[in-house]
Amino acid sequence: MSQVNHKISLLELIQILSEYRQNIILNLHKLKEDYQRTGIKRVRGVRDINGNLITPWLETEDIYAGDFVQMGVFAINRNTATINMLVKRKVKLVKAEDNTPMIEVAGLLANNLDNFNNYTIVKDGKVHVSALNIKISNKKVFDLLQAKGVISADRFDFNSEYTIELDNLPLVPVNFNFGSIDGLFSQLAEIKVVTSILSALLRHESDVFVGNQVEELREHYLSKKLYLNFPTTQEYPDQIDAHISYKIDIGSQDILNLGKLYSANQFLARRYEAYDKETGEIFINPSFEIAFQPNIAFRQKEISSRMKITKVDELMKPIFDDFLGINENGRIKEILSKVGAENLVLFLQAQQAGKIVNKEEIIEEMTAAKIKLEEYVNQIYQQKISPLVFYIGCTGLLPQQMTARKMTANELAAKYPHLQFSKHEQEGTFFVVSDSIISVYPQTEYYSKKSFVNPESLIP
Repeated sequence: MSQVNHKISLLELIQILSEYRQNIILNLHKLKEDYQRTGIKRVRGVRDINGNLITPWLETEDIYAGDFVQMGVFAINRNTATINMLVKRKVKLVKAEDNTPMIEVAGLLANNLDNFNNYTIVKDGKVHVSALNIKISNKKVFDLLQAKGVISADRFDFNSEYTIELDNLPLVPVNFNFGSIDGLFSQLAEIKVVTSILSALLRHESDVFVGNQVEELREHYLSKKLYLNFPTTQEYPDQIDAHISYKIDIGSQDILNLGKLYSANQFLARRYEAYDKETGEIFINPSFEIAFQPNIAFRQKEISSRMKITKVDELMKPIFDDFLGINENGRIKEILSKVGAENLVLFLQAQQAGKIVNKEEIIEEMTAAKIKLEEYVNQIYQQKISPLVFYIGCTGLLPQQMTARKMTANELAAKYPHLQFSKHEQEGTFFVVSDSIISVYPQTEYYSKKSFVNPESLIP
């Protein structure tokens, strides 16, 4: 191991590798040599009633064989001190029985697809991959990494392979500047509600493909975005064990975390009923799948005496009322305007006014709005939440600029009686930071016995 004077943290290093990934290639062969899987090992296929594996009729074959790939995309887990690296390789589809290439699917060429694999770099606050072996094509990137103390070579050589040691880097910067998290949960919760509605509406729809194209893509294990989507199952169903991982969540003084929100179809069935405007037929437990059918409208369902109205209901119902045109309160316009998706608001307003709206056009606007909402949320996590989660998960502490005493679930519930706790959350530790609540709680994760190296968490 080189005795390099390291000046940056691993968190800062991955930011550099991400920014300049187009100038870096990774030796994937060396990474795979000693890599230990961190979850349940899965294989392509499904099992019959006797447990026998039935494999897909198609397989993938690498287009460009070799040890090196483009540097992967790094992502900090939203709830744990875990960093994953997503590596992309070009593949083609071939028939499993005779290796015949599948050239065309649904009018598209299927000989230049992307296959994605995730590699865990840090798991629960512990380095999981000790080193990355890379080549660099840009001298400025070499100079930067050399200046940061992670490359010990004296001069740049684009043919040379450099080893970046990870296991002797500090995980987080000593003086990392964490921004305020005030109000973030409300933003994320509102956007999650709208995104869930759009996802439910678009589940069987596409702004690019017609119905039979989508079905043919599905038959060839391709999603509407042309991602490979093979069915998978556990390789060894009887070789599963469990360990405890600590989750970190951001919530409010009314709702403990985003996991408390209902899915769009769940909430629709909980608080609304659908009806046919011509025949009067009522659909008691509707889903958004019927929303595009002619003459379908929605109205509020009578609240039964057994239903308990919660803070989640109070958050979600005004958004649903506005989206469905039951009570136009401006919530949808306010949320969509944040991400520049005002066009969808105009289509929804026209639809609610009884005007004829072209289905293809509104699907296109819904798709565009959903993408913008997801990008907005990803930006919030990348810039403000994920680094904080990673810091807490690695150190077991809040950053110095956040002062709050530890509280148990019972203490928190006594102060904020609206909060609802799962079994795992009842065993957690909580911090009230301004208008937010940070939760740290244990949760069971499963892994394949043969391949998992159990990390020790620093969270008490």
